[in-house]
Amino acid sequence: MKRIIKTSLLVILAFFFVVAGINHFLSAPFYLKMMPPYIPWHPAMVAISGVAEVLLGLLALLPRTRRLAGWGMIALLVAVFPANLYMYQNPTLFPNVQPIVLLIRLPIQGLLIAWAWWVTEPTT
Repeated sequence: MKRIIKTSLLVILAFFFVVAGINHFLSAPFYLKMMPPYIPWHPAMVAISGVAEVLLGLLALLPRTRRLAGWGMIALLVAVFPANLYMYQNPTLFPNVQPIVLLIRLPIQGLLIAWAWWVTEPTT
């Protein structure tokens, strides 16, 4: 049963990453607003993070690359945390997002990190 749950959660996380990555290109202006001013090359960073999310989501589905993808997901989630913090600190840039949602996104990053770690680590 644990294996079924873990596999199901892996597929859901992979799907989430792929869809989020594609969304970087479909909704680029939104992602550009998320970028803190101190981060350079905003369009390139949005594109790079979008490609990384798609690749990591797909690589997580392959047993041979799953663990590497998991650590990549964790690194990416840590790397994009400043953008989530910037969103929370600048809610007027995101009038269609409730401030409480911007706040809740912050600890969700930690949950996503734990999720990525658990589903991509080898089953013992």
